[in-house]
Amino acid sequence: MTAENILVCVAWPYANGDLHVGHVAGAYLPADIFARYQRLKGNRVVMVSGSDAHGTPIVVRADKEGKTPREVFEYFHSRFLETQQLLGISYDLFTHTDTENHHAIGQQMFRRLLANEYLFKATQKQLYSETQGKFLPDRLVEGTCPICGYDKARGDQCDNCGNLLDGTQLINPRSRNNPDDKLTVRESEHYFFDLPALREPVLAYLADKDGYWRPTVLEFSRRYAEEMEARAFTRDLTWGIPIPVQGAEGKCIYVWYEALLGYLSATVEWAKITGQPDAWKEFWYQPDNVRIYNFIGKDNILFHTVLWQAVLIGMQRLGEPWDGLDDSPQNRGPKFNLPYDVPANQYLNLGGQKFSKSLGVSLDAIDLAQKYGADPLRFYLSLIMPETKDSDWSWTDFAQRNNSELLAKWGNLIQRTLSQIWRNFEGRIPQPGELTGADQAIIARAEAAFNSVGEKLNAVRLRDALNEVLELATATNQYLDFEAPWKAIKTDRARAGTQLYVAARVIDSLTVLFAPFTPGLSEKARAQLGYTDPLFGEQYIETLQERGRSHDVLRYDASRAKGEWKPSRLTPGQPLGGEPKGLVSKIEVN
Repeated sequence: MTAENILVCVAWPYANGDLHVGHVAGAYLPADIFARYQRLKGNRVVMVSGSDAHGTPIVVRADKEGKTPREVFEYFHSRFLETQQLLGISYDLFTHTDTENHHAIGQQMFRRLLANEYLFKATQKQLYSETQGKFLPDRLVEGTCPICGYDKARGDQCDNCGNLLDGTQLINPRSRNNPDDKLTVRESEHYFFDLPALREPVLAYLADKDGYWRPTVLEFSRRYAEEMEARAFTRDLTWGIPIPVQGAEGKCIYVWYEALLGYLSATVEWAKITGQPDAWKEFWYQPDNVRIYNFIGKDNILFHTVLWQAVLIGMQRLGEPWDGLDDSPQNRGPKFNLPYDVPANQYLNLGGQKFSKSLGVSLDAIDLAQKYGADPLRFYLSLIMPETKDSDWSWTDFAQRNNSELLAKWGNLIQRTLSQIWRNFEGRIPQPGELTGADQAIIARAEAAFNSVGEKLNAVRLRDALNEVLELATATNQYLDFEAPWKAIKTDRARAGTQLYVAARVIDSLTVLFAPFTPGLSEKARAQLGYTDPLFGEQYIETLQERGRSHDVLRYDASRAKGEWKPSRLTPGQPLGGEPKGLVSKIEVN
């Protein structure tokens, strides 16, 4: 089978506060599970994301703390790198939007859309703070949603119903920072994105997604695309990407559009720093054998299913070199590939409340990873992942799932099998005798799981995939309980050896099946089985230099990875990697 090019694009977090477990369960962990599976399958995977450096929340925090926006975003960007490295989120590149590369491509996007006549100038009514003497950014405006009645809708979007808004549409709008701020409506000239002109190609794109897009995502996107109107493409800001037009000082590209562009600019940056500057085109221009995925939360659906596609269709392609337009007739050449799937998750809540950095409803992922380890956290979040409906974090459930499933079903299975091999067979995988029907059945089930679990992972049905792997671990424990090699060793050493060989062989397969979900635990289990080659590559933080300024990125080195999505190849006589020790610890929470 020919390897595919898989581009995994992950939502860009605002660098105004630590990542919480809602972020992890909503976008970052699902993307990593999917990417790790695709790598094991032998596909060529590039996973990209980065810190959104230009969002209004960053400016708000900077003002409160008496810092510059750059100081705030650089601090939290470094925290993002540390958090995701701890969690094992294996980005080929996690960068940010304040790079020279991203600024250049952002301005190229603006010039391309302007040249293709999808941008036009018009005045817009905006909310103006008489107290502060400036237009308020959309995210600093709050009011009642005119569509669903939610009383804390933002000026750009309602978090309750997901619809995109303008601040002047809100009922009883107010400043989020100062309720006493006097707001008036004034006009400001901006560039607008002519979305109605792109309605037909966007609807055509959405027309063939039935059967593999999540129904709620597809229905919501089609409904919006049918009715979409022109939206402002610029904002009155100084912290962002300036629009490349003379006389437009103080206006920047609307942060949502330039953050979306990060998927493209990060792929370009990845290609440059890996010494293959044209490799990005194999994901964005090559029409065949490419699949692009956008992993996001449900609050970002319309930006990633309609607006981003409209940008890509409107640009058609970028000019080369980056500082000038491609002036070939009709933008001759291949056009951008559009996302294959946008598997948006619902919300992970805390006590029924939506996680929110700005509202202080949070469980910081870095603290949990440091206290409990990455694999228990990844395991629990995978089990409760809000794929089709909102779910809720529970401390009691977190401990119970770890203790009764990760420890009891998987960790103990490894420990009790390998410890018997260590004691009774000189620390080597036993030579099996003739296999019984029960032996053959559990081996066959493990081998078949690579197809059935793989199909679920490929369809981004991650919870179903993990539950099937857990069912196999349960069945293997039941096999051991029934066969009881600790009894057989007293009367029939050969049969006990066969039983333990069968269990070790299934465990070997399970290390691969569990690997996308709990990679650290799988690597440790394989080391106990005697393997020295790792399944996956290594993550590392790299410092890059740019215009006399350094910036850190998170990268993934696949050069040592030897993992394959294949059943066990365990050989009799293979020595274990030392005396087996428990790999999963019990969790107790107050």
